[in-house]
Amino acid sequence: MTAAAQKQDVIDLLLTQHNEIKSLFAQVKAAKDGEQKQQAFQQLVRLLAVHESAEEQVVHPAARDDAGNAVVDARLREENAAKHVLSDLYELGVETPGFDAKFAEFEQAVVAHATHEEQEEFPALRRNTEPNTLRRMAGAVRAAEAVAPTRPHPTAGESPVANMLAGPPVAIFDRMRDAVRDWRQSHKD
Repeated sequence: MTAAAQKQDVIDLLLTQHNEIKSLFAQVKAAKDGEQKQQAFQQLVRLLAVHESAEEQVVHPAARDDAGNAVVDARLREENAAKHVLSDLYELGVETPGFDAKFAEFEQAVVAHATHEEQEEFPALRRNTEPNTLRRMAGAVRAAEAVAPTRPHPTAGESPVANMLAGPPVAIFDRMRDAVRDWRQSHKD
């Protein structure tokens, strides 16, 4: 891990990821062909899956004390709804009619969710949590992301316990599927 990453706190890490997510939404929409669109969408799916899983395990439990149960419960409901839509989009495929319209609605919901976190949850965490703890939380988020599933699994639930129990075995399966998919794509005739 770089020195800059070691100094980064959890809020800065999540804000950076929110910007990456927004950039990937733009890349999917701007893609000129199906393959380019599929690759950008796969990157978006992966980032959203690991990001939300890590938030559910590390950030939301810590934010309950600072931002309150109502704020965290609302974010968890949004994330659960997003998992279902993302799973539907993944199954639908980027070239299916109707994908773009559903994707646009999904983007609006995800950006609204990120805005809620940035305006309600993150300020409370920053105000009420020691800087060293916020830096350690960034490390915990990175660790959770390293073993998180790479696609949405809405039936797994959104509790930290469900993520910790189901996450690693599902992540192994997801990462194997990703490796096979990537190998096939790199070995097309």
